[in-house]
Amino acid sequence: MVTRSANSCELHNRACVPCREGVPPLAAEQIAELVAEIDGWTVEQAHHLTKTYVFDDFASALAFVNRIGEVAEREGHHPDVALSWGKVRVDLWTHKINGLTMSDFILAAKCDGVR
Repeated sequence: MVTRSANSCELHNRACVPCREGVPPLAAEQIAELVAEIDGWTVEQAHHLTKTYVFDDFASALAFVNRIGEVAEREGHHPDVALSWGKVRVDLWTHKINGLTMSDFILAAKCDGVR
C-alpha cells in the first residue's frame, strides 16, 4: 500500500469553500476517489470521515487539537474533535447538507499536515 504524506497530497494545498444549502453531498464514486488521497481516514456510512490519531501523552494530544482548531478557524470549516489521554478522534462532514463535500477531504488532509 502506498502511503502519501499530507504535504504531497493535492488536497492539502486547496482551501475549504463554504457550502450552500441545496448542494448535494458527494456521490459514492467521488468519495471513493477522494478517500484514496488521505491516509488512514475512513468513511462512515457514506456520511462522514473519521480518524483517530495516537500520541504518547495527553499534552501532545492537546497540542494537536489546538493546531487543528487553528486550521479549522482559518479554513472556516470545523470538525468534531474528541480528546482523551493519548488519542484524538476527528470526525468531518458538512453539517449544512448532512453529508460529505470536497471541503471535508481538504480539511482531513490539513489535519494530517499539522500532525
